[in-house]
Amino acid sequence: MLNMRINQYISHNSKYSRREADALIKEAKVKINHKIATLSDKVASSDKVFINGNILKPKDSTKYTIIAYNKPKGEIVSKKDPRGRRVIYDGLDSKFSHFIPIGRLDYASDGLLLLSDSPKIANILMESKLTRIYNLKLDSKPNQKVFEAMSEGLKLENARAGGHKNSKITSMEFAPFEFFELIKEAKNYTKIKVGINEGKNRELRRFFAHFGINVLDLKRVGYGFVSLNALPSGRNRYLSKKEYNALHKFLKEMEDKNASRN
Repeated sequence: MLNMRINQYISHNSKYSRREADALIKEAKVKINHKIATLSDKVASSDKVFINGNILKPKDSTKYTIIAYNKPKGEIVSKKDPRGRRVIYDGLDSKFSHFIPIGRLDYASDGLLLLSDSPKIANILMESKLTRIYNLKLDSKPNQKVFEAMSEGLKLENARAGGHKNSKITSMEFAPFEFFELIKEAKNYTKIKVGINEGKNRELRRFFAHFGINVLDLKRVGYGFVSLNALPSGRNRYLSKKEYNALHKFLKEMEDKNASRN
């Protein structure tokens, strides 16, 4: 059952960005079932959303497409940026302008970003525990305490280090990593590959910052059943038949799991 924040629902089903949706909500131009919406409201499958009195029709979730995009550094994962910085849609063909990013990659990070024209599919994949794989370049070698935290998980009351200076997130809990692998040790840096099953705000940068380690480079190379492989930076591709088969299998498993709970 759909349970999506109102600004996210508007962004997924219209031309408006989340910031623009927030502005519309604050101006009392958005209603859920004829009741004026608030920023904290969530939308269920049975709800009807109105903007300026016009009903917002949800997109058909039974027909969908997913693309893989190799996001370059220096692009914002957003429809628009109030500071005028380049956004991912500047690098994508206009036919993908309504596609929804599945998760985020920050401004200084690059690599695999999945996008879909289905809000339902995008939401399922964002909320899933599918493994996200990253190649990291660190300014020093992790010690035993870091490796133990990667294996056992970590809870931070102060997770500001590694986050954006304007971030309102102050604490964060990290699940155990799916895996981690030391790739290369050099005099001034260390390269590792890690797998995590979450997509929290600047999660890896915050995790390593707690141990006094700076992430010099962060590149996502895998998301569940999709790998970046040799896709050039700034280019996109459709999923392969094999990847779609894996997606359909995953969605069926999720559907069966939800049905067993009800």
